[in-house]
Amino acid sequence: MCVCVCVVIFNVHMNYQELTSVENLFQAWDEFKKGKRKRKDVQIFERYLEDNLFELHQKLIKKTYQHGGYHAFFVNDPKRRHIHKASVEDRIVHHLLYKYLYEAWDKKFIYDSYSCRLNKGTHKGVKRLERFTMAVSKNYARPCWALKLDIKKFFASVDHEILKGLLRKKIIDKDTLWLLDEIINSFPGGIPLGNLTSQVFANIYMNELDQFIKHELKIKYYLRYADDLVVLSGDKQSLERLIVPIAEFLKIKLKLELHPNKIILRKLDWGIDFLGYVILPHYILPSTKTKRRMFKRINEENLSSYLGYLSHANSFRLSEELKNKLFLGT
Repeated sequence: MCVCVCVVIFNVHMNYQELTSVENLFQAWDEFKKGKRKRKDVQIFERYLEDNLFELHQKLIKKTYQHGGYHAFFVNDPKRRHIHKASVEDRIVHHLLYKYLYEAWDKKFIYDSYSCRLNKGTHKGVKRLERFTMAVSKNYARPCWALKLDIKKFFASVDHEILKGLLRKKIIDKDTLWLLDEIINSFPGGIPLGNLTSQVFANIYMNELDQFIKHELKIKYYLRYADDLVVLSGDKQSLERLIVPIAEFLKIKLKLELHPNKIILRKLDWGIDFLGYVILPHYILPSTKTKRRMFKRINEENLSSYLGYLSHANSFRLSEELKNKLFLGT
């Protein structure tokens, strides 16, 4: 789950009073409420909007603000995920901090980090992977191998002290750090799926690995989406040799582990499964799991979304089959 927010005015040099101004709180509210106006908790908060935001402002300025608890539930998108939902007041603070952190860090991230960033996303990541396969294979004339890696229980495994240390490398304002610590400490272990701040925390955390792979291991054809990593090479053995140093860096520097069952080496001719698509020479196709899910869940409300998804692949026939299933029952 990823929600990207427009970032235009925040910067790392902004002090705490500027960050938590009434104007910025109202702007954070405007961004938070998009698509949520019909939800009961949002309607209740909006009923006394000015009172609530001025009260939140006072809590932040006086540093009496305390992050509340979470409402936990599961979603399937497609795999089962444990989501933790904070209160409306807390989520407004999340929006406030997300903008600040995004502006402070985004330019430091590698180009080929695609999760929860403006002008990136899954489709850009898949197209970039396709271009990488063409470059490595010399337009499909030579072998191309992909090493796919996945972090084991990434969000639940993010170490609070390491994350705080990374934030302190760039942020010096002690009050801003206090507020960030309040958000981090609100969840007992790792960072919660459901917090907007978790998206930027994840990128800040994993940027350490990105920099190691690009500048220490000097890997040219590497990209990442959240905790899914892909490295390409024409030499299978060179990819195999990367597994140990990457695993050691994750363990020592970030206290993370590679998922032992998700260390995958694939030849391009076999298809490289990434972000719901399969990249092949000359083709991009939706993965088998994606196709099954679409045919199982197709209805008039999600048809346009599914057709949009398929438009990024070579899937004209599948799009027609999907429409026939919905409208003709075939």
